Amino acid sequence: MNFLPKIVFVLYLIALLWLVLFKFSFDIPSVIMDFHSRTLNIVPFLGNDLREMADNFIVFVPFGLFLSANFTHITMRQKLIIMFTLSLAVEITQYTLAIGAADITDVITNTFGGFVGLAIYDALSGHANKEKLDQSISIIILVLLMVIMLLRTLVFRVRY
Repeated sequence: MNFLPKIVFVLYLIALLWLVLFKFSFDIPSVIMDFHSRTLNIVPFLGNDLREMADNFIVFVPFGLFLSANFTHITMRQKLIIMFTLSLAVEITQYTLAIGAADITDVITNTFGGFVGLAIYDALSGHANKEKLDQSISIIILVLLMVIMLLRTLVFRVRY
């Protein structure tokens, strides 16, 4: 049994939640205590920045890839429900903790990004060995996570 896709999936989820909820801040209590911005947008695509929508889409593509790699026993519909539920839970958490803007557009773009990840996996799995595909996806995403963490630590400053 190949554990790399499971391990990298957990690392990806931790990084994803850290990014979405705390904007990669090392001072999480400060984010919770100091941010105090509670907004809610329930009208899709109203006043949304195209770059932010693209970012949300892109960071959720690996979620779909990993769901396909790690949960072969559940249907596409169940995977979509999981993606939608996680995205909605993150938005509710942002609103509840007053650490950002809860936005239905984020739920839509996140879920769509995950769906594209599912579709990419399905397209690739028809042409590749599943174990090699899962390992390749895991290694690529692990390298990307390491690069992002290095950039976050060495180059980019977070406002908290």
